[in-house]
Amino acid sequence: MTELGFGMMRLPLVDENDQTSVDMEQVNKMVDAYMESGFNHFDTAYVYHEGVGEAAFRKSVVERYPRESFKISTKLPLFIITEDTPLEPIFAQQLENCGVDYFDYYLLHNVSGFTENAWKNVDLFSFIQKKKEEGFIKHIGLSTHGNAEFLEELLFDPPELEFVLLQINYLDWEDEGIESRKCLEVARKYNVPVMIMEPFKGGFLADVPEEAEKLMKEYDSDRSVISWAMRFVANLEGVSVVYTGASNMEQLESNIEEFKNADPLNDEELELLSEVSEIINSNITVDCTKCRYCVDSCTEDIDIAKVFDLYNKHKLLEKDDWTQFGNAYLNYSKLDGVGIASDCIECEACIEECPQQINIPEVLKDVAKTFETEIYGFTD
Repeated sequence: MTELGFGMMRLPLVDENDQTSVDMEQVNKMVDAYMESGFNHFDTAYVYHEGVGEAAFRKSVVERYPRESFKISTKLPLFIITEDTPLEPIFAQQLENCGVDYFDYYLLHNVSGFTENAWKNVDLFSFIQKKKEEGFIKHIGLSTHGNAEFLEELLFDPPELEFVLLQINYLDWEDEGIESRKCLEVARKYNVPVMIMEPFKGGFLADVPEEAEKLMKEYDSDRSVISWAMRFVANLEGVSVVYTGASNMEQLESNIEEFKNADPLNDEELELLSEVSEIINSNITVDCTKCRYCVDSCTEDIDIAKVFDLYNKHKLLEKDDWTQFGNAYLNYSKLDGVGIASDCIECEACIEECPQQINIPEVLKDVAKTFETEIYGFTD
């Protein structure tokens, strides 16, 4: 039976420009609502919320609920690991951050070309297997945004992986870069259970273009836009958990309600989602899910995820003049210590970290042209 997991990547903030300013009062209420609804599976990571994500989990869950009442998944940060990196202190720090004696699920985080220096040159599998044998981990796995061929290489002759975390949603189902469908088929081939991340594609599938929403509502006026995305992932064979993130109580309550009412899609509805996908893809300017993996690598302190979000929303309005998102970009540009799009030096460090394979420096040029030149006429 598929579970609904609480993904803690995009928690509510006190200051929207400070990822470390997690609004713990809101998070506590959200955790309570989630647990009261009969769910108990949380997901976090060492790098979430610029390093405070695991501590936020501890404060909201561990310090308020008995250990046997919840399950926790977190990840070994391959981004920072080299041949010389001692693994024991990182793992010990994660146990302390989360406030637990063991992890229910522990993953190698974002196994990809960018992190191959870690997973190819460091015996990470033996390390996490040893931690499992010592009782610090119940189940071991990995997450990847790679395509089907890459995933098959990982699973062909693996250590005893017990699950994989994959990006799956109806928009990426037939995407040639992400290959959600083919990746799921590979996991099934090797009998490896799948956990799902990004079921709403970083929010894209919760706020679809008007034309796409019209198609959905004409077919079934009682269904919300988000219900289509939830029904798609909740009924896939071989899936054990669907992680949905939430940045406020309203989103969380919607996730819970839609999951509980996620009856399977019929063939006609699946065909409709193919049409919806075509519409969404034709409207998306930047395929960014706001995972923020790129942000820490930026030497110019550009909040890439934030400026891409504002850029996407601006473009969806189909206007070239002043917009609320242009104003939000101007406000962002006035913050201390932040870089703006035109500050990009094209070092390309961000590209390697992007799971969506976006040519970030090239897009930043368009962001700068749109917000800094066409709207406001400033370039520094």
